[in-house]
Amino acid sequence: MAESETTEPSPSRPALVVVAGAGRAQRGEQNRGRGEARSSAPVSFDRRELNMLFNLYGAKVAAGEWRDYALDFTPAKAVFSVFRRSSEAPLYRIEKNPELARRQGAYAVIAATGLVMRRGHDLARVIRVLDRGLKLVGAE
Repeated sequence: MAESETTEPSPSRPALVVVAGAGRAQRGEQNRGRGEARSSAPVSFDRRELNMLFNLYGAKVAAGEWRDYALDFTPAKAVFSVFRRSSEAPLYRIEKNPELARRQGAYAVIAATGLVMRRGHDLARVIRVLDRGLKLVGAE
């Protein structure tokens, strides 16, 4: 320890204070009583899901429709956002919310206006709403 370092608290460096609190196991027990057993680890996309998302993203970038993306991981949900320009709001958000897995499905595609375009249990079927090709109309 150098001469300038001290173990005594000073006004610029307060003493270490230990606060007793609920541990991770105790919090889980408290939440289980309410039916909310959520851990502090963020929700994320697995390798298979990311592969599907980046395949769609790559096709849309090659077509000139999308230019940027963002990934957000929170304890409640994981979000893959796509942008036409990086300075704008996202065109679409592809969300994974495990709390809705038994009800409406864990995956959802949400437009910039907040409209839920499709929701379901299978990511491949949900993102198909963004990958629709053009149809030839009036070709007789």
